[in-house]
Amino acid sequence: MLEGMENMVTVFRSADPTAQEDATAVLEVLTGNGIAGTLVDDSAPGVPSGAWEVRVQAADSARAEALIAAQLIEPTDESHALDLVTVFRSAGSTSEMEAMSVKALLESSGIDAVLVADARLPNLPDEVRVASRDLTQAKRLIADALAAGPGGAAEAEAQTET
Repeated sequence: MLEGMENMVTVFRSADPTAQEDATAVLEVLTGNGIAGTLVDDSAPGVPSGAWEVRVQAADSARAEALIAAQLIEPTDESHALDLVTVFRSAGSTSEMEAMSVKALLESSGIDAVLVADARLPNLPDEVRVASRDLTQAKRLIADALAAGPGGAAEAEAQTET
């Protein structure tokens, strides 16, 4: 064991791509609150490959963990921007064709879309979903396509052929 590390406990560990920066930020918060700590990388015994840890004296561990849990360090997880939201819902005998057309429209405009349908229960609506970050743009594209009507679609197709 490293000298002086006998009474140290790990209060933070990360192997994310930003692990070093995250651990450094945690250590700065702890130090700013009067808790001395040490930054340890995977060259230390017991630290998994690619991981960074923050260790503090065992006597300070409860307070350090409380500071970390109190979210003094804001998480940077923005995955909510990728949550799927329904942008189009159709029902009726042409439901599947309408939903497929909307999906194709969105994808041709660079917006990833997912078709949600159940062929076993055709009475349920078909839905097209996009990432929440693309919702406004997707709604605008659909509204523009509906406003242009079938004539607009034929005109757009003719432009791509020339």
